[in-house]
Amino acid sequence: MPNKGRLFLIPNVIAEHTHDQVLTLQVKKILPGIRYFLAEDVRTARRYLSSLKIYESIEALQFSVLDKDTKEAEVAALFAPVFEGHDVGVISESGCPGVADPGALAVKFAHRHEVKVIPLVGPSSILLALMASGLNGQKFSFHGYLPIEGKEAIKNIRELEKESGAKNQTQIFIETPYRNNAILQNLVKNLSGDTDLCVALDLTGDAEFIATRKVKAWRAQTIELPKKPAVFLFLAQ
Repeated sequence: MPNKGRLFLIPNVIAEHTHDQVLTLQVKKILPGIRYFLAEDVRTARRYLSSLKIYESIEALQFSVLDKDTKEAEVAALFAPVFEGHDVGVISESGCPGVADPGALAVKFAHRHEVKVIPLVGPSSILLALMASGLNGQKFSFHGYLPIEGKEAIKNIRELEKESGAKNQTQIFIETPYRNNAILQNLVKNLSGDTDLCVALDLTGDAEFIATRKVKAWRAQTIELPKKPAVFLFLAQ
């Protein structure tokens, strides 16, 4: 039986046309040696690799789907190339695999079967937003998406604010771009005026916007956020 291949965690850009600025030479050096990939969306993964212009042709590359609907029982089949001695790369739709990303399922399987996992450096909107927020980077928690329903969302916001104040913990979450303004208004309306709120939008992109203000300062102005990927962070006093 051949030696097992390795599982590489391949970062993706978080804003279009930025790979020259945000991807390391390490990523571009390792990628040409990988022929098997796991991705949420094969079409966008192929387009991403093609944009890097490091393969003579991407037609020889093989892709399998690993997304939020993939069951644990299905992961073994995705690792067939690894057990045949081939390296496999996991590509996130945006940012780093395994962070707010279904790639964690592959990483979990790899560790259970003693497959070497190699994370490659790349952009993470969550960490970039935390770095740029000025909020507590020693204690923080990422919560994914807030509830959509009004009463449930309000309850969740107030519970997270209470926890933030009690633990001196920065609360971090993301939202679908078309709901940016709705979630901002929900936060501004339901958080305490003295809570620090940061909006980090289109990180690394042309429309990048990062601002941390007291909620009462956000209330004093009208802001229309574009439909770009955003990270929201707050820290209660």
